[in-house]
Amino acid sequence: MAATIKDIAKLANVSHTTVSRALNNSPLIKEVTKRKIMQIAQEVNYIPNYNAKSLVLQRSHTIGLFFTSISNGTSSSFFAATIRGVNRVIGIEYNLFVRGIDDYLDYSSIHRKRFDGIILMSQSEADNDFIHHALEQEIPIVVLNRLLPGANLVNIVSNDKEGSYHAGQFLIEQGHTQIAIIEGIKSFKSTEQRRLGFVQAMEENGLSIPSQYVVGGEYDTESGYQAMQQLLALSTPPTAVFCSNDDMAIGAMNAAFEQGLKVPQDLSIVGFDDINFSMYTNPALTTVKRPIEDISARGAEKILEQIREKETQQELIFVETELIQRKSTAVYSE
Repeated sequence: MAATIKDIAKLANVSHTTVSRALNNSPLIKEVTKRKIMQIAQEVNYIPNYNAKSLVLQRSHTIGLFFTSISNGTSSSFFAATIRGVNRVIGIEYNLFVRGIDDYLDYSSIHRKRFDGIILMSQSEADNDFIHHALEQEIPIVVLNRLLPGANLVNIVSNDKEGSYHAGQFLIEQGHTQIAIIEGIKSFKSTEQRRLGFVQAMEENGLSIPSQYVVGGEYDTESGYQAMQQLLALSTPPTAVFCSNDDMAIGAMNAAFEQGLKVPQDLSIVGFDDINFSMYTNPALTTVKRPIEDISARGAEKILEQIREKETQQELIFVETELIQRKSTAVYSE
């Protein structure tokens, strides 16, 4: 039979209230008493009953990690990095519930009794109704990935526009003037921000972007492959391509190889995100580093702070991007 708080209280010669407070790291209990109780709990293999604890504290011990969509536009690498970042912070005290917002017909099941807090990896303005619902339900929420100016919540975003600007500027400095862009899903804010930065770099250097050099993708490898096939079929194909994420850049490289082209000798390719696999492609991918795992970990830290402090904070955190130069780009030569 599993040991209980009452068993520990008897062995420690204290009340069960004192044991409960000590196990919850209450500042009301002296450190020497805490250490004694913790040692006894370990010796008797005490296992906390989180279900009973949840009833008393009216907490679910569940954190919701939501995406705009898991099946549409969320690459496997992006998905995995987000979960890794959150999981490394929340510990075993919390259950992690992962779901796409587009799975819901309504949000009636999203309430305080079910979630202690929510982390939203937001990719679209379509998420606003979900955010408003969480705030109305007074569920602590942290929004990642999409800028929400003036919102009364914690908002953590990477500077995607600046990152794509540096990617475009780098290719121009390499001597390229015929530069194409493979974009992500049109409705996603990341697609918009990365386009804006890239276009800004081109315009500042007096370069135009032909309409046929702007090709849409879906943030997955297959769409990058198909987009590059479309670009290479042009009468004047580009000498360099900026891809709005690494998955599409990998697909684009494979399309180039199939056409007998060499990267970077015949075609320079730049990605975005710096997923783990990008350094192991052949050639290794030049890309813009967006530390999505670290962003997700910071989001988890902030949601735990809100749960502990029982108050909503307003904070905007910008995480800078960085151009990582590898082997998929080269100086242009005719």
